[in-house]
Amino acid sequence: MKKIAILLENLFDERELIYPYFRLLEEGYEVDLIGTKKLTDYASKVGLVETSTHSSAEISSKDYDAVFIPGGFSPDFMRRSKATVDFVKDMDKEEKLIAAICHGPWMLASCCDIKDKKVTSYSSIKDDLVNAGGIYVDEPVVQAGHIITSRTPKDLPALLKAMINYLK
Repeated sequence: MKKIAILLENLFDERELIYPYFRLLEEGYEVDLIGTKKLTDYASKVGLVETSTHSSAEISSKDYDAVFIPGGFSPDFMRRSKATVDFVKDMDKEEKLIAAICHGPWMLASCCDIKDKKVTSYSSIKDDLVNAGGIYVDEPVVQAGHIITSRTPKDLPALLKAMINYLK
């Protein structure tokens, strides 16, 4: 069974966490919610609370087949955690699937080698991705090897299809 990590921090976009979580479960994958701290409540932009199943300090990239990074403003908090950054860096080094949507690619700018790779995101962080060496394109889903990115919640169906196809 494939094992997927979904990163969790305060101010996540609830659609970008809940839809992938249940869609990946529906596909038969084991899905963990990874926060900076274990068994901690994190609130979305509108106050929806989700609880982490694991802390980023206690997990290893060796245990996961993919990581999903939702948007909202949570990626700004995610990249303040050395353990979370190191986890995503290790996933990148091992060329395991990294998927990110909306503001999620902020983590890619902090953790991954995106130089000369096509990426997309919410338009307001375009400069961050370009400054990290990425080639920004405005498309619903962009795949560059093991990295898949999308722009907004309306792109979730296409993003999840791309993720699931990659994992098969």
